[in-house]
Amino acid sequence: MTELEGDPPTRAFLFADPAAHSLSPRMHTAAFRAAGLHGTYEARRVPAAELPAALAGLRQPGVLGANLSLPHKEAALPWLDELTPAARAIGAVNTVIHRQGRLTGENTDAQGLFEALLELGAGGTGDRNTGGAVAVLGAGGAARAAVYVAVTLLERDVYILNRTRARAQELAESWAAPDRPGPRALAADPGEVPWEQIRLLVNASSAGLDAPGQTPLPDFGFTRLPAGALVYDMVYKPAETRLMREARAAGRRAENGLGMLAHQARLAFRAWTGADVPVGVFLDALSSPAGREQQG
Repeated sequence: MTELEGDPPTRAFLFADPAAHSLSPRMHTAAFRAAGLHGTYEARRVPAAELPAALAGLRQPGVLGANLSLPHKEAALPWLDELTPAARAIGAVNTVIHRQGRLTGENTDAQGLFEALLELGAGGTGDRNTGGAVAVLGAGGAARAAVYVAVTLLERDVYILNRTRARAQELAESWAAPDRPGPRALAADPGEVPWEQIRLLVNASSAGLDAPGQTPLPDFGFTRLPAGALVYDMVYKPAETRLMREARAAGRRAENGLGMLAHQARLAFRAWTGADVPVGVFLDALSSPAGREQQG
């Protein structure tokens, strides 16, 4: 896709509630500039009851699509015309693509997380009995993407922990199909997880978001994890969460979700425009003074 500077801008959005904290406008504005496209990106607060109308508005000419964040990643599914194979398998959408009046749901969270893990040296595949297992905290749309990565891309067993065990069980059972042999997804309470086998712990819940004293794993001893384990917190504001601080204090590696955020944004931008902007453009937007200020 190419446009002249005088052409009407193409538009993309973020639909979330809340939305004011989002760093996505900074990244996509930089990407439009890097790609030489005349485009705009706006974060909009969309309460749950207003989501159908907001999605319908994406069918207008000149609209590329939208990103979806809490609480819309699963709720949007009935209002879309089709899903990509990844979005269908995950059961959640974070990117809506508009083409000639039709809306396609995509999930770039999963591949974005996987590429971020690869950069951290934690994305290798292997026999689930020797490569370690994965623990995922949460059972919403982001957790669905993390479980997909664990089972499908990392080929490892995954334990799902959630405040409401029934939701964790529902997510686990969605992977317990006869045509899905191999790695297992299991709902678990903290006392049921073999922590000595967990080489990757992913926080896919909102616990800790804008709450430096909050953690999804209170009173947890991180020394129970293997020495080389990685704690990956999808939360990126604050830049160092309590979960990360406690993991690092125990000598374990910990990273926030900025890498995943940049990679999923790059993939969404490519789906909308066809332009494959380097991930460094997105990361640079996050590391700008204004971006660092928003991270807290």
